[in-house]
Amino acid sequence: MPEAPLSDAELAALRQFDTPTICNALELVSPERRALGFTTQTLICPFPELPPMVGYARTVLIRSNEPSGQSGAEQRQARLEYYRYVASGGGPKISVIQDIDSRMGFGCFWGEVQSAIHKALGCEGVVTDGGVRDIGDIAPNFQVLCGRIVPSHAWVHSVAFGGTVDVFGMLVRSDDLIHADRHGAVVIPHEVAREVPKGAQLCGRREAPILKVARSADFSLEALERAMGEAAEIH
Repeated sequence: MPEAPLSDAELAALRQFDTPTICNALELVSPERRALGFTTQTLICPFPELPPMVGYARTVLIRSNEPSGQSGAEQRQARLEYYRYVASGGGPKISVIQDIDSRMGFGCFWGEVQSAIHKALGCEGVVTDGGVRDIGDIAPNFQVLCGRIVPSHAWVHSVAFGGTVDVFGMLVRSDDLIHADRHGAVVIPHEVAREVPKGAQLCGRREAPILKVARSADFSLEALERAMGEAAEIH
């Protein structure tokens, strides 16, 4: 996490925008990340009506195809160590989980119980290429972006946590700042996070004259050309 985490007001400023707009803003304030740092496949979003979530990543690798080989007591201890990790540091947080089995989403870590626990630990939601179940019983206002909806745990267990994960092309390290909504997710570099809302506002101002013409009953290519020129002069 950065030395000076974002304030509640700064986090709220990021939540005003959807994730595509945040990606647009990053093209301005961090152009070297134009082609990296975001999910590149379609995720399932069971709750598309929920607003964007912003939080610091808590990362974990899971498997479910085969048993962990641990005793019940060892599994409980491993799960508690993972929960301590999620609870550590400031919030808000977003759980980012990579399923490393060859059959991703064979069994799911996520459902009624885990969403309730993670919400209590300060998480706003989860981004995972694995599976989710109990859709009707997920904790209220807990956002879910997942790769599968499946009914069973199977042999799900964590392999490691706190390291780097890759969820549908988005590389995430522990404590990375994540913005996510029904479109997908993106990593916001800490060093430009405070600049992103201004970048998003600039994107909106540049789009406004083009959208005005495109939506006008008097649309013409000549008017569009003028609007594009006007947009290019907005700074």
